[in-house]
Amino acid sequence: MITEIVILAAIAAFLGLRLYSVLGQRSEHEEDPIRRSYGPREQKSPPAVTGTTQDAAAPARPAVTLRSVDNATNANESAIRSIANADSRFDLLSFLEGAKAAYAMILEAFWAGDKETLRDLTDDDVYASFAGAIDARDASGETLDNRLIRIEDATVHSAEMDGRTARIAVRFVADIAAVTRDKDGTVVAGSLDDAVESRDIWTFSRSVDSMDPNWVLDETDQD
Repeated sequence: MITEIVILAAIAAFLGLRLYSVLGQRSEHEEDPIRRSYGPREQKSPPAVTGTTQDAAAPARPAVTLRSVDNATNANESAIRSIANADSRFDLLSFLEGAKAAYAMILEAFWAGDKETLRDLTDDDVYASFAGAIDARDASGETLDNRLIRIEDATVHSAEMDGRTARIAVRFVADIAAVTRDKDGTVVAGSLDDAVESRDIWTFSRSVDSMDPNWVLDETDQD
């Protein structure tokens, strides 16, 4: 009898340790806030730079509320209000959140050579520039092992209504670790240990008459 009790106790202790191990592993994954990878395209949708609220049934607002001077200077306030008046669903803060998501996805698509995603998120000219750089990189046998560490800031640089087309330029300040490898996988430039601050100005555009709420990247520049 004593032997059976000892055996049962050992089994219970073993199962208890296994259960603790599984729960501990799950807890560690749930607490991990960093998700930089993207699944295959058919399993995700491009980040919608909509600049609109999510509730389509919400009542139209007469104009956008500028909640932060960092998001729109006085020089841009009139243009932002014109965009909001032309599209009552426009919301500046929602637009900026969408712009940050698009910035991350476009960079990662370019680094990975994912032309399909780039085609969805950019206009013809920007796409041609990205695709040409990818083709040149492939021809040389080089690959990029870059990582977007964080986006420090995203603010409105300029805004305008060009006819019925709204255009908003966003200044991004981000930390990026960049590595270029040759065809043999040897690092020829950069380091993943040292992130470099990148300052970019990307301009997104959208026709306010379009039923499609998404904005596309139509110009890139460095700050």
